[in-house]
Amino acid sequence: MHAGNLLLASLSAGDAAALKPHLNVIHLEHQKVLFEAGDPINVVYFPSSAIISLVVGLSTGEMIEAAMVGRDGVIGASAALDGRISLSRAIVQLEGASLTCQVDVLKGAALQSSTLLSKLIRHEQTLYAQAQQSTACMAAHAVEARLCRWLLRARDLSDSDTLSFTQELLAEMLGVRRTSVTLVAHSLQQAGMIKYARGKIQILNLEGLRETACECYETVNSHYRALLGATAA
Repeated sequence: MHAGNLLLASLSAGDAAALKPHLNVIHLEHQKVLFEAGDPINVVYFPSSAIISLVVGLSTGEMIEAAMVGRDGVIGASAALDGRISLSRAIVQLEGASLTCQVDVLKGAALQSSTLLSKLIRHEQTLYAQAQQSTACMAAHAVEARLCRWLLRARDLSDSDTLSFTQELLAEMLGVRRTSVTLVAHSLQQAGMIKYARGKIQILNLEGLRETACECYETVNSHYRALLGATAA
């Protein structure tokens, strides 16, 4: 039933049975916008191999990432908690599979189950914590450390050492110029931590990347472990 989504896999037998008939598997294409800021949310997404970013748009046209969700979570669950309007844009950064469910179905199931309701509330707390950490990270940490943190998070969610991301996308998500990402990526490649070519990043030295990443990577992971336990990627 969970098809690779760790949050669904962690549900009790009763909660899983309530949702199972209403879940559908779909493929999410790269750069597909699931909803914009201000849009009503009607569908909830449980990614399995896809990675989705929640981003905030500025009047200049820039997009800054607040949180990244993959097989460890759900997109749009706030709507089942009566937060019907999206506060950010949800965009697919890595194409792949996801299960979907209508918001009203998830809300109905949560109202019938205190365990499911609690899990959804705790998941939304992790997103809030991730967005908080991203704000602090952008203000205090160097681009190199932030890029390493971002790559590690993407690796965890994709369960792969090869990531299909352009430098333009990385720059946008980190809120920096592409030239900054180019310089840092070159430095990491020279150090033997990654190999970058034609929009593909291969992680060669995982431990080196972890040592170079800022504290925010482990902080976000610790929030997931504390709030969601075994669902953390």
